[in-house]
Amino acid sequence: MTAPARPRRKKRKSRRGKILIITLIVLGVLLVGADFALAAAGEYQIAQKMREKLQLKEDPSVRINGFPFILQAVRGDYRHIRIQATGVPVKDEKNDIDIRDLDIEANLLHTRIPLSDLLAGRTGNAVIDQVDGSVKVKALDLNRFINGRTPFDKLSIEPDTRPAVTTTAGEKPSSTAPVKLSGTAALAGKQVVVTAFGVVAVVDGQLQVSVEDVQLDDMSLAQLIPALRDAMNIKVAPGALPFGVTPTAVQVESGAFTLHGTVENVPLDQG
Repeated sequence: MTAPARPRRKKRKSRRGKILIITLIVLGVLLVGADFALAAAGEYQIAQKMREKLQLKEDPSVRINGFPFILQAVRGDYRHIRIQATGVPVKDEKNDIDIRDLDIEANLLHTRIPLSDLLAGRTGNAVIDQVDGSVKVKALDLNRFINGRTPFDKLSIEPDTRPAVTTTAGEKPSSTAPVKLSGTAALAGKQVVVTAFGVVAVVDGQLQVSVEDVQLDDMSLAQLIPALRDAMNIKVAPGALPFGVTPTAVQVESGAFTLHGTVENVPLDQG
């Protein structure tokens, strides 16, 4: 008699192993899909709340970071939620000028709320350990402020990186930062290229630009420099940051100023 062929048993075991692996992969995909679906539902509820609180025309972008979401949901502690809104308009009452294109961001660190309340939109008892908020004022809006004082166009914002400036210009938010502003101005019937160097600071929650040095490509109009310097010394009230954050620091970026602030132990509904 011949013994039964063993390779067939190995094939059966191999098939069972493949089926088990495929089953585990499918289950893993389903669990990941369910995790993302729950996170998306939570993000939707927060977006609805923030749209109402910030009086936006559209839902802001909301992202609950950290995987898996379900572990955070079980604890009722969401480590990092990022909220972003672009093109936010604000009325600067003091200067009677509309700011039309603010970018607002809020990073919520450790938002504490049960999953059932989050999915149902019941956020009245939700508390956030810390909120890092920021608002970005872009060159176009700043141009409109200056243009209210003197005809100005094509304003650009850049960190002042001259060797004489010893601070780390624009690298980290601080109470003051060196800045370079440039553009064209209509002066004495001419289009003149203007380059200004100064400091931007946060003063009582407002953005304050103080110009120290003004240079023209046509120095025959140097007598107009004092008037230009005054026109470029401005204050901008960017409105309240989300969650009542008060701006305390500013960062100079290419094309914009970004104000930063932090607040602790704040209700989610305070948005």
